[in-house]
Amino acid sequence: MRLFHAATALAATSALALTLTACGNGSGNDASGDQSSTPASSSSATATGGAPAENAGATKDAGSSTGGSGTGTSTGGTNGTGSGGGTGAGRCHTAGLGFSFGSGDGKISSSDDQQQLAVVLKNKTSAACTIQGFPGIDLKSSGGSWSLIRSGATPKKVTLAAGSSTTFTITYLPWNQGSGTEFKATSVVVTPPNETTSTTLAWPGGSVLLQDGATHPGTYTGPVGG
Repeated sequence: MRLFHAATALAATSALALTLTACGNGSGNDASGDQSSTPASSSSATATGGAPAENAGATKDAGSSTGGSGTGTSTGGTNGTGSGGGTGAGRCHTAGLGFSFGSGDGKISSSDDQQQLAVVLKNKTSAACTIQGFPGIDLKSSGGSWSLIRSGATPKKVTLAAGSSTTFTITYLPWNQGSGTEFKATSVVVTPPNETTSTTLAWPGGSVLLQDGATHPGTYTGPVGG
């Protein structure tokens, strides 16, 4: 009887040990599955989260490049060209300009006996044009020609609408008996800035003191619009 009870107890103990071992192995497998799942999920989240950020940056850069060097540059260039002439107008040409002197005799006396003669340039065309710089001025006499020097004024760009006018000024020193060499001017040849074609007008003034070799002569021309 004692042997039977001992065998029975041993069998029961073995069965309990096998049951506990089986339960322990099951828990270990579940834990291993959770640990494997967690890194995989984390790795996937990093890859998925990083890729859109990188792609979004590339899209943004491409947009900036297109906007800056494409549309931006093209629009800026067009605006620059349009505003360069104020209204996108072309240069005024001699053939499209009318030439005349200012009202009255065009002379304005000054304290040093110099006189000024205003020359009017009128846009005869139906479109606006721009003009900037000094005109070429040559005084003519029966004995020769005298090309006038320029003043120290800074030229400015002038936009002439159709039918509008601008002026420039010829400052000259009249000749007086005993003052020096007399230049008997009969006409003045006017060449607009950046043009090679000229217009000749009858000189409305009297004789001019010839100073064609002087460093600072009293006779010179100013810029258009000055």
